[in-house]
Amino acid sequence: MRILFVIQGEGRGHLTQSLSLKQMLENEGHEVVGVLVGKSPSRSLPSFFYEKMGEKIYPFESPNFLPSAKNKQPKIIKSILYNLCRTHKYLRSILYINRMIKETEADVVVNFYELLTGLTYLLFSPKAIMVCIAHQYLFLHPDFSFPKLNRVSLLSLKFFTKVTAIGARKKLALSFRKMRDIPSKGLVVVPPLLRKEVLALTPKKGNYLLGYLLNSGFSEEVVNWHQSHTTVPLHFFWDKKNAPEVLPVDKTLSFHQLNDSTFIKYMAGSKAYATTAGFESVCEALFLGKPVLMIPTHIEQACNAFDAEKSGAGQSSSCFDLDKLLVLSKDYKPNLVFKHWVKQAPWLILSEFKYGSLFEPPHPTILKRVAASFIFRLVRYKNF
Repeated sequence: MRILFVIQGEGRGHLTQSLSLKQMLENEGHEVVGVLVGKSPSRSLPSFFYEKMGEKIYPFESPNFLPSAKNKQPKIIKSILYNLCRTHKYLRSILYINRMIKETEADVVVNFYELLTGLTYLLFSPKAIMVCIAHQYLFLHPDFSFPKLNRVSLLSLKFFTKVTAIGARKKLALSFRKMRDIPSKGLVVVPPLLRKEVLALTPKKGNYLLGYLLNSGFSEEVVNWHQSHTTVPLHFFWDKKNAPEVLPVDKTLSFHQLNDSTFIKYMAGSKAYATTAGFESVCEALFLGKPVLMIPTHIEQACNAFDAEKSGAGQSSSCFDLDKLLVLSKDYKPNLVFKHWVKQAPWLILSEFKYGSLFEPPHPTILKRVAASFIFRLVRYKNF
């Protein structure tokens, strides 16, 4: 099959998930004919993504959160107003997505949680079958447990998630653990998409703490903690613009420009991991047996962190208080069930891309309803 990726390019997670899926699909003989990536002017795509994905990458402008003045938590109201003012640009992006679906002659569009893909299917109903894949589709599962958060915010999150999946034949929900499928919603629960490079690593317990900062403003918290704990080695990754490849603060603290190969090597040799609660890197840490301190920056990450705690990944925090992580690392026990679940990903996910699975006729219950309606009308006609 000819497959087109459309990826929400905020952060690292969806990008690395797309690399994993590309490996799987191409091994099965499918062709990825293009990769559309939604991004904002405030962020640039990491170099590792260009290197590993290939030449068929086409960025387009997409709605995103605006970080605060200190580049930490996003400002929701300001972000909404900013995105409304750029509606004309997003309409052009929708037209562009629709045109690329036609020009690449894609049989299947895989949507990695990009809002404009759902709106494209709402407005133009492209012929290509859409499959959505992301952890966020688990938010639509009736058995998913949410943290105690603002009800309106949770409803907004679910609504946003549904909009990304308008017109989707299937929604593949990446999960920390096995849960039942919901066929009536087209919802299939699958393991995380970890790349073969991560699966092949042999973890060791080192003496340093590793971190990933989605928003570089959190570096102030890290530096402040470090000043009182200068004997603890720290390696933190970020995607700060114009920063050097490695920025050494002193002998025991360094900030690294995001490089995926380097990042996972540091992950394998770390003592523990601190992050802004993105799903993908938490999964990598959980697979490699590293305890995680999660500092959510918005509601979606708060849900990720709450779910990850239930699977034994670590604990949440309101700030980069690495004392908690040091305590957590002392008695942490790896989740071996999770490792087994992850290893089932290739066949469970690829089975959803088989021709018979994607292009199958309507669900049996629908057929029964149509047949029942036909018989009912026929009986009425005969009686008449």
